[in-house]
Amino acid sequence: MTSTNSSTLTRSTDSSQPLVPLLEERWSPRSYDETATISDAQFDAVLEAARWAPSAMNFQPRRFIAGRRGTETFRKINENLLGFNASWAFRASALVVGVLETVTEDGEERAFAQYDLGQSLAALTVQAHAEGLHVHQMAGIDAEGLRAAFDLPERFLPYTVTAIGTVADPSQLGEKAAEREVAPRTRIALDEVVLVKE
Repeated sequence: MTSTNSSTLTRSTDSSQPLVPLLEERWSPRSYDETATISDAQFDAVLEAARWAPSAMNFQPRRFIAGRRGTETFRKINENLLGFNASWAFRASALVVGVLETVTEDGEERAFAQYDLGQSLAALTVQAHAEGLHVHQMAGIDAEGLRAAFDLPERFLPYTVTAIGTVADPSQLGEKAAEREVAPRTRIALDEVVLVKE
């Protein structure tokens, strides 16, 4: 099994205000333990969290394609990752495609589908962390390749892929990627993010 250490597993924020631990400790690794698995209960829990996320008018315009490492579904998802993502995501325990329902079967536009998918993946991320797992979301995907691989109708648009798994030592990554894995976590200052507050 790939070795890990406490500094690899724990990367807290330098937040200006105290946050709940699940948010304080959440981060997005690229180095995953390729021997670790995700249990049925964990897999169901993270997908259930995504299902119960809020959406505009409760239209729920999001779908998911979820595959565990070693399955045909995982292989198809992994084959449609682009660039740098393909060099590390294959070690994750599971890959989940976030799919937008851009229009209904009747052709009605789902204007807030991107926002609603984002909310559901945020819920999935928090639940995964509660399960002792880590998540990394990716935009570098071949959407048309995924659509073809899973025979999706035109109204469904593969939009992101999320890797889920157990953190491993960053030394298995290339030098630049390993440096990013342990670099300090940063965010734009709160007074720059909040444009108006009174």
